Amino acid sequence: MTTTSLIRSLTAAAAVLVAGCDSSSSDTMSGATGTETAGSETSGSETSGSDTSSTDTSDGGEGLHPAFAEFDVDNTDIYLDGDEVVLETNGLPNHTSPYWGSGHELYEEPVEGWEDNATPSLIPGYDGSFTLRVPGDPEIADTATETPLDVIGLSVSGAAIFNEQEGMGILTEGVAAGLDYSGGHIGPSRYHYHTEPKAITNDDDTLVGVLTDGFFIYGRKCASTGDYPDDLDAAGGHTSTTQHTDTPEYHYHIENILFLDSYYIIFDGDFQGSPGTVQ
Repeated sequence: MTTTSLIRSLTAAAAVLVAGCDSSSSDTMSGATGTETAGSETSGSETSGSDTSSTDTSDGGEGLHPAFAEFDVDNTDIYLDGDEVVLETNGLPNHTSPYWGSGHELYEEPVEGWEDNATPSLIPGYDGSFTLRVPGDPEIADTATETPLDVIGLSVSGAAIFNEQEGMGILTEGVAAGLDYSGGHIGPSRYHYHTEPKAITNDDDTLVGVLTDGFFIYGRKCASTGDYPDDLDAAGGHTSTTQHTDTPEYHYHIENILFLDSYYIIFDGDFQGSPGTVQ
């Protein structure tokens, strides 16, 4: 073989090798959003890893509803597992609150009188992590399901959503006075919201989160009209387009009804779909 032929052969072989490596790399990346995501383990106030491949695409991740792209990727990992959507969260809000405690970078000075009604715990004192599994394609159930005195959904910030109950009854004025600016406090073991979380939505149509039955919940206004919806059912839900889909779909809203003359309860109805699980 001549020197020229040898050089040509080596060049061709190198090109094939490079092409093979490129193909392997592409295949690996395209499969990164299956049922396992890096950085899904959470502990305390930190999330391990920074891989956000499960929620960083324009459609909310491979096969996921586009609304899931709104969730804070530093606090949540979201992926499909069969016909369910799995949401793993560290349970932490991504905004300021006096419940972070002085000295924390997200600490916010409370309003006057707040200390008299605040719960005695601070966010860093708890591991509020949990996993929520919801239907990937939720449907209206034949029978509504009462919400529990616990987690009823996950907000886009990463913190839990609770209903209007506190202890053995409805929120009292005293308890409500201990909520932070975003309608949250701590108890029994995690930070959670009861009323309109103003750090997320404040009299607008912003996505608040997803409830355990798989249906999304939005602010007091609806993107389909730009105004307060006037066709809500008893659970605060209706079917219309949203900013996340041009196809009408059932979803909830925070109802534009004042509670204790100052607050808007996030959700005080029954699940209209079949609730998933909280672990």
